[in-house]
Amino acid sequence: MRYFLLCTCLIMIFIISGCATVPQPDIVKVSSDDTMISPVLADSQARTLKRIVAIARFSNETNYGRGVYLANNYDVGKQAMDILSTKLVQSGKFVMLERSDLEFLERERNFDQSTINMIPADYLIIGSITDFGRRTTGKVGIFSRTQRQSAYSKVNIRLVNVKTGQIVYGETGEGEAYSEAGTVLGAGSQAGYDSSLNDKAIDAAISKLVVNIMNNLLNNPWKSYLLSKSDDLWIMAGGESQGIQIGDTFNVMLRGETVINPQTNLPIELPGKKVALLHVLQMAGDNVENEISICELIDGEIDQLSLSDYYITDNL
Repeated sequence: MRYFLLCTCLIMIFIISGCATVPQPDIVKVSSDDTMISPVLADSQARTLKRIVAIARFSNETNYGRGVYLANNYDVGKQAMDILSTKLVQSGKFVMLERSDLEFLERERNFDQSTINMIPADYLIIGSITDFGRRTTGKVGIFSRTQRQSAYSKVNIRLVNVKTGQIVYGETGEGEAYSEAGTVLGAGSQAGYDSSLNDKAIDAAISKLVVNIMNNLLNNPWKSYLLSKSDDLWIMAGGESQGIQIGDTFNVMLRGETVINPQTNLPIELPGKKVALLHVLQMAGDNVENEISICELIDGEIDQLSLSDYYITDNL
């Protein structure tokens, strides 16, 4: 009889243990919605001239990671900035500049006339974490105990044209990540604080936005500017870091008239007119800050005394 009861108990424990076993997944939820990708971005082999982009600010607008009792406040905004910057750099289609100031938009515009040895960005990305938090929940059974940790985030992104100050793109992305651990009859894993969930939740939110950011950047035309003329050669800003190669040809555009939009009271530059064509003969400089392209004029005319009236577009 005792043997029968012992066998019955062992069988029941085995069944309960099998039913109560808790998997320990490490899951990041990312939207499965299909995002339209531009042909240039979809073709990783397609050659494109790199837009110059800076992340001006990525702030934490939540109360998470703040408090007088925290010795080292958790900078979730900087973490989001690093993740987004890394994703854009890994695409191989952008030159990323280090910027971290909201007031930089105005200073960026002034770099064209400044003697400071800094290259101006074409676009600024301004972002904020508007919702971020952690949850820990659990279930306790007769023979088992489970614990679930989750992190969630909401990210807002704005893409600003430096020259006009206009927001050309804005969107919100949300992400969540969680992990589970459990024990059965005292056996199993004990879950400590999983700090990696913070990274994964932010990464999931930004992943929903990064393709649209890239598409908007690439759909806006690449531009450069004339710096000077030396003998019969013209000096153009930009070089190898932006994807320029010897033998490339570029359109020289005469700026259109600037008018005021009565609805917004903002200046609008009308489309330019192609007036010349440049051919790259050689390049100089060793980084994005000081690279130049030395070109010959193969068609049209350029007024050497009014270089600020022109800009360069690609002819690839």
